[in-house]
Amino acid sequence: MRDVLATAFLETTDWANAQRSFLAGDASDRSYQRLRLGTKTAVLMDAPPGTADDPATFAHIATHLRHLGISAPAILGSDFSNGFLVIEDLGDGLYTQLIAENPAMELPLYLAATDVLIRVAQGPAPSNLACLTAQDWAHAACFALDWYAFGVTSDPVDTGDFRQELMRLLHQHANAAPVTILRDYHADNLLWLPARKGLARVGVLDFQLAQLGQPGYDLVSLLQDARRDVSHEVQQACIDRFVAQSEFDAAEFERAYAVLGVQRALRIMGVFARLCMVQEKPTYLKLLPRVWADLERNLTHPVLAHLAQICSRLLPEPTPENIKKIGTQCGRHR
Repeated sequence: MRDVLATAFLETTDWANAQRSFLAGDASDRSYQRLRLGTKTAVLMDAPPGTADDPATFAHIATHLRHLGISAPAILGSDFSNGFLVIEDLGDGLYTQLIAENPAMELPLYLAATDVLIRVAQGPAPSNLACLTAQDWAHAACFALDWYAFGVTSDPVDTGDFRQELMRLLHQHANAAPVTILRDYHADNLLWLPARKGLARVGVLDFQLAQLGQPGYDLVSLLQDARRDVSHEVQQACIDRFVAQSEFDAAEFERAYAVLGVQRALRIMGVFARLCMVQEKPTYLKLLPRVWADLERNLTHPVLAHLAQICSRLLPEPTPENIKKIGTQCGRHR
């Protein structure tokens, strides 16, 4: 059915006769195909209606980022009602692949990505962005208990103390004036475009969940990447760059960064467990140990001592045995 709708949409664009080949899919229901017409290429985005990945929002945020001088894909055609876009093809220069081929590229690529975040945070916000409260962020972190811990122990977990302590930490240490955050900012969603100049050398994808949030959130997403290890030297260089360019107090930012890192790691652990248990997508379970390592590292900050005790009591370690327990429930909680 989606293929029929996609073909009908493409018939209304300049890409009706293009060859189509699968390009990518991800944890959502969204998928991409590369369109090829002679020497020209573009990308067909298929984002079924009724999901969080609204193509109209993608187009809105893409236009905003392009106005800031950032290389989000240009929108070449749209069918918002059926969930299709034709977007600019930014190529295959994914950060992940380029760094794997040449590790010396890691530092300059990550510094360039940090500069993009500084520009996004300092620029005006797009219209109509949601601004979630500390209560909302704490609720999202409870996924770690509701799905990950439950998946391991099969016992429901009382989230009360956990939620209250995380809310307190967010209010006290991560309560700066909100800025635009892109939410899923990491190496698999960034491309290097060396023929362009300045900020435009960084191609940005997957930003349709953008909202207003804390200045350090996307930096955590970039540097504490569930999919790859980022060297300590690169992490510190990017943090130093962000703090210096944003004029934050270094100690205050360090506290906020740790709190945001804990919130994000907890949410991701729950999301990965839920993707397996509900949506029958177990491949993300193998990433749990890396997310756990980031969680533990963030929890060593002194301001997080009480939350660390709570997590130690409520969250089992993602050992191979515990990951297997979650995996055996794949698709059973629909």
